[in-house]
Amino acid sequence: MLSALKNCYENLVIRRPKTVLLAVLILVVAAALGLPRFKLDASADALTLETDQALDYFREISKRYASGDFLVVTYRYRNGDLFDADSLTTLRRLRDELAQVDGVTGVQTILDVPLLYSPKMSISEISDGLRTLSTPGTDKDLARQEFLSSPIYRDLILSPDGQTTALLASLALDERGIELVRERDALRRKRNAEGLTEAEAARLDEVSEIYLKHRTEQEQRSRARVEEVRGIIDRYKGEAELFLGGVSMISADMIAFIKSDLVVFGVGILLFIIATLLIIFRQARWVLIPLATCVTTAVIMLGLLSWLDWRLTVISANFVALLLIITLAITIHLAVRYREYIAQHPEWDREHLALATVRFMAKPCLYTALTTIVAFVSLVVSGIRPVIDFGWMMTIGVTLALVLSFLMIPALLMILPKRTGGVSEDNSHAFTLRFARFTERYRGLVLGVALVAAIAGAVGISQLKVENRFIDYFDDSTEIYQGMLVIDRRLGGTITLDIILDKPAEETPAFEGEEDPFAADAGGDAYAEDDPFASDDPFGGEGEAEQSYWFTVAGLAKIEQLHDFLERQPEIGKVQSLATLYKVARDLNGGPLNDFELAVAQNSLPQEINDVLVAPYLSVEHDQARITLRVMETDPDLRRDELIQRVYNYAYTEMGMAEEDIHLTGLLVLYNNMLQSLFKSQILTLGAVFVGILLMFLVLFRSLWLALIALVPNLLAASIVLGGMGLVGIPLDMMTITIAAITVGIGVDHAIHYLYRFRDEFAKDGDYLATMHRSHATIGRAMFYTAITIIAGFSILALSKFVPSIYFGLLTALAMSAALLGSLTLLPLLLLLFKPLRSAEKPEESSETEESLAVDPAAR
Repeated sequence: MLSALKNCYENLVIRRPKTVLLAVLILVVAAALGLPRFKLDASADALTLETDQALDYFREISKRYASGDFLVVTYRYRNGDLFDADSLTTLRRLRDELAQVDGVTGVQTILDVPLLYSPKMSISEISDGLRTLSTPGTDKDLARQEFLSSPIYRDLILSPDGQTTALLASLALDERGIELVRERDALRRKRNAEGLTEAEAARLDEVSEIYLKHRTEQEQRSRARVEEVRGIIDRYKGEAELFLGGVSMISADMIAFIKSDLVVFGVGILLFIIATLLIIFRQARWVLIPLATCVTTAVIMLGLLSWLDWRLTVISANFVALLLIITLAITIHLAVRYREYIAQHPEWDREHLALATVRFMAKPCLYTALTTIVAFVSLVVSGIRPVIDFGWMMTIGVTLALVLSFLMIPALLMILPKRTGGVSEDNSHAFTLRFARFTERYRGLVLGVALVAAIAGAVGISQLKVENRFIDYFDDSTEIYQGMLVIDRRLGGTITLDIILDKPAEETPAFEGEEDPFAADAGGDAYAEDDPFASDDPFGGEGEAEQSYWFTVAGLAKIEQLHDFLERQPEIGKVQSLATLYKVARDLNGGPLNDFELAVAQNSLPQEINDVLVAPYLSVEHDQARITLRVMETDPDLRRDELIQRVYNYAYTEMGMAEEDIHLTGLLVLYNNMLQSLFKSQILTLGAVFVGILLMFLVLFRSLWLALIALVPNLLAASIVLGGMGLVGIPLDMMTITIAAITVGIGVDHAIHYLYRFRDEFAKDGDYLATMHRSHATIGRAMFYTAITIIAGFSILALSKFVPSIYFGLLTALAMSAALLGSLTLLPLLLLLFKPLRSAEKPEESSETEESLAVDPAAR
């Protein structure tokens, strides 16, 4: 079967090259037609684990407390004091314009929030009407002091210097989206755990499609909303210093980053490819042929993603650049080998040259592609959806690059006239031969440097960390960075954390029948019928509020204890809960309230107070309380996992709460779960890569010694890059987690090509030293070309505005440099020392084929 496939390939590509190229052209056109459907994705799912159970709980809590998304506009008046009349007029106009934006349900500012201390009110006065900063006659100095010191507004709405405030534009909660995604994820979990029925599988496909369409529409509206808000803000920048923040804004800017990276990386890589090929080959055909192959691969792959509605994220935005680099590496190996043949055998015709090149390079290129694929496939164990998608995209892309390279290059060579001029002038092998002479003369130095590098790498790996600041993902010139910095330092923190408290099992709510002598007994309503004081509303209000355990003295005392503990933590900014209302009520009352007074207060609170101080923090239906807080992302000592454990430990040990009664959720928890998974993912991905590559080496070389020797330089390269990260303090994140696996997967290509050629050359005379020099002069040149191409190509990623992409590009370039040096020095030295080949070993089939073709040009 293999022989039939080989004959079919040769008959098609070599004898019908125009047919092959026409088929490729049709495929390109079909793919290009799908490009208008191409979409990008910058949803918050990029920061979460796909299988994280906490994600579903987060969505449930968001829906229960109607805590939708929001946009924050920071406002600092340029021409005077914030509380000047002109400043407040400007602020009012800005608020009114933001309130008209589609999807904004309300805008909270210092102009609108109720004032209880300007001047101080009693509880009985609250029901008579509330005062705001917009109320005529309000004392602005008292209001400023209230915003700075009140438990309600401190660190929330006004900066400590009293000059920066925030406009909070609340957005409508996407309840439909939450319902769809929770149903989809529930079906996915069931599928993974126990399997689905036919009807459930059909429903999963249906709900997935509906949710994707719904999310696309919501994201389009969200981006349009952000642009409209930015347009409004721009009109006020002459009067005030304004910054925009919020998840919606970050998502919109991330889309802009992805688009920018695609354009910059794509154009940069294409220009780099042209320059590289001109420098290496100095012939127009050897610029156009690889360039056509690279562009064709990229267009077909992007078209495939478009037709499948498979979306690029910030993580996979460098997918196009990587694909171009890997495709170029394959084409350079084919080009160098073709030019070697034409220099050695100028009498061979085009068919002869193309066949010899394809036959010799098929196996090493196949195995290098497979090792690269193994590296990218290993990313699927990360559990992070954008990383998983990136792995599968690159797997398909590398496969496509290999196939197209072996179709297009020989087909184009069969059409173009044969040219021998300029080929023999390439003396770049003189440079690579220096590595061979260095390895021969300084064996001890090579081994010593490798040993020191390995030790330093091991020390650095032991210092690797996953804690990193989300704000550091962005360049300090971006609005994301600047806005987060202002909100974090002046307005109480950025990253949200919710603490959910369920009613303790042993507690009972106040006012149950057996405690009230006037209540109906268990047998019926006899007492109630005879009680002249009984009514539907015992508190005289418009309607009775159902009493919750958390709105009693005992419940509020627990909330307050935990609330106060949280406020003492240095990483935590603003904390909000029912304890805020309790503190204010106690202060206004001039002393503590009992359960009866709390029940009366709950029932008689004005709607404005209830909306701000009760509803977001109490679910009577579930007898559940919620504490919300914001963590200061810019705190250099922030350790998310340690903070979460600190909160749990205090609740368990100091407060005696049961584990099932307290739950932490919010973006901080989801992000922390993703970060904490990175160590495990790093081990799994690297383990999968090394096992897969070792098995391939065993199949390719049929020698355990050769397989182990081939892995050593790449293990060293991976340890250098990971150890370097640990030594300089670069943390693992969604991007850097992929570096080690990709380094091994791509870097090992050098080892495969070198060993394959070394074994072929060794069969000629059995001389290890002479074989090393010949290998460096031939395949070493192609390795040098491809490595420099990959190193420079990855370095282009440093032009990104997304800092993890910059790290990814530069660190991968470093790793590729280490892999090249290892393959040109340490690898041949290990071959010289361990001598794993037998001198009587026969030449490979490729060499036999070459010899037969030299004798008989008609041989096929």
